[in-house]
Amino acid sequence: MITVEKAISLVLETVTPTSKTTTISLEKALGYVVAQDIKAPISLPPFRQSAMDGYAIHYKNNNNFTVVGETKAGDASNYQLLEGEAIRIFTGAPVTDTANAVIKQELVSKQGNTITIDDTIKLGSNIRPIGEQIKKDTLALKEGVGITASTIGFLAGLGIQEITVYAKPTVAIVVTGNELATVGQPLQAGQVYESNAIMLQNALASLGIRTVDIHKVIDDYDATHQLLSKALDTYDFTLVSGGISVGDYDFVGKALQNIGVNEVFYKVKQKPGKPLYFGHKDHRFVFALPGNPASALSCFYVYVALALAKYSRKEASPVRRQELVCENSFTKNDTRAQFLKAFVNVSQNQTETVKILEGQASSMLKSFAVANALVYLPEGVNTIHQGDSVNVLLLPN
Repeated sequence: MITVEKAISLVLETVTPTSKTTTISLEKALGYVVAQDIKAPISLPPFRQSAMDGYAIHYKNNNNFTVVGETKAGDASNYQLLEGEAIRIFTGAPVTDTANAVIKQELVSKQGNTITIDDTIKLGSNIRPIGEQIKKDTLALKEGVGITASTIGFLAGLGIQEITVYAKPTVAIVVTGNELATVGQPLQAGQVYESNAIMLQNALASLGIRTVDIHKVIDDYDATHQLLSKALDTYDFTLVSGGISVGDYDFVGKALQNIGVNEVFYKVKQKPGKPLYFGHKDHRFVFALPGNPASALSCFYVYVALALAKYSRKEASPVRRQELVCENSFTKNDTRAQFLKAFVNVSQNQTETVKILEGQASSMLKSFAVANALVYLPEGVNTIHQGDSVNVLLLPN
């Protein structure tokens, strides 16, 4: 059995970033990572542009100007201003080449068609030059940049419709257990509703991975071996729910061994989630998660999310860590490290604190249903006192 810290380091050492790329439309690129440098096909702005509502002027040595027209955003700039002439102009409108300043309207007095500038005129003021933001054929985005809503807005402004990105991982969820019933069907004696598949599916969706295949298998070695063998040949990541412990009907570990999966670790000194398995075959990875729902979800956020981020070339895990003051006390009755379901509160003055929730058993999802964080209590630390600073994992939901 290894420590939490060792398990995390082994995940990061083992998972290799993908080299698979795909070209997708810009509107579908959120959450991907740029796979090749992108050059600007145009300059931004592509023309001299007004930064203010006001007047574009051709100034030489007089503060009085004759207004000869108007230009708004979307118009073509056809005016050739002579010295002493001006046009009414609005933010975003093109500025004629013969204008040498834009004066904001608050500094202008108007009498008929004549305006007077009530301030010192600075040549070039309030004119955005061609390429002020970026010049044509220069680097717009470097390979490895994560794509956000603002990234998409920037690229759309350049007229880019498609980009090449690193492909997101293909993922299978394999659920094991004879006792599992499908939601919507009546429960038979000894059955419980299966919830881990839809839970993990949506946990993946919160990371931007929405194409996930779900497979179910009974507690049978041959069926388990066949399904896992196919999954390891098909998917980049296989997440197994249950069947990894040491019971007579837990066949996942034996099946993975006989398939030829290289075991990186099995069992971590943690609560919940002790019987966690991580391995790989070639460049495909498998996490066998405990069947208890809270254990499975805790392991997902601590280890699987980290692995998916590394594989997808994300700069950081989507599960951020932060030190926060704890609102209540907690004492653990186990020597293992512990991940405690918790809730981060934000006060009126924007101060963040964290509260450890009731119901920490590995089988309980009730408190996880309202949790937005996990408090990490490492080995060697048995008690958290109210007011202590604790390590918090902020969940991406």
